[in-house]
Amino acid sequence: MSAFEVIIYEKRDGIGYITLNRPQALNAYNIRMRDELYEVLEAVRDDPDVEVVILKGAGDKAFCAGADLTEFLTAPSPIIARQARFKRDVWGLFLCIDKPFIAALHGYVLGSGIEMALCCDIRLASEDARFGLPEPGLGIIPAAGGSQTLPRTIGRAAALEMLMSGRWLTAEEACRLKLVNRVVSRADLLSEAEKLAGKIKSHNRTAVHYIKQAVTRGLDLTLDEGLELEAKLGGRLLNVGD
Repeated sequence: MSAFEVIIYEKRDGIGYITLNRPQALNAYNIRMRDELYEVLEAVRDDPDVEVVILKGAGDKAFCAGADLTEFLTAPSPIIARQARFKRDVWGLFLCIDKPFIAALHGYVLGSGIEMALCCDIRLASEDARFGLPEPGLGIIPAAGGSQTLPRTIGRAAALEMLMSGRWLTAEEACRLKLVNRVVSRADLLSEAEKLAGKIKSHNRTAVHYIKQAVTRGLDLTLDEGLELEAKLGGRLLNVGD
């Protein structure tokens, strides 16, 4: 993988590491990051050597402090913005990859940072992590799926409070609301993510992919339809080797 400007991508022992790398700007999500992240996600999707992905942020202060509004609020025109989104739909690409994603979250996890983390399957947070959606204070709404993924994760009432009031959460509050799976020390964050990735990687990869499909696709189906999907994937697995 060639070097990028604001993303670091590495592979080790079947684990892909995606690092948001604008620490001087608190890893704010800008247009360059969008384009580079799209390229990396395509590579992850198509690379049979990558079984699990860990998403993290560079530096000590933030996973991602949200979108760089100096760029995203000055798009040339709505038409060009829509064309760019169609060509670089990072969020749609995130959600269609059947490999497990683990988010390792520290420091500021704001706006697009939360939305990116919500595209991951499992979220670990360090004790210093702080979560917030500042969009209402800026007169905008989440533009990367936050109004849809957040209530599906923490429930309608809790999501609406965060989205409408702009209230921030501590790591412990985020854990209680099930926004994150677990809170660990800052020093142990990456090692815990790697330990979890290793455990996932030790299982049959096709079974892991089908489990992710069954859960993520099933949430948008009725129970009967979900059970039918589960049976179909289970039957397919019996006829597919690793």
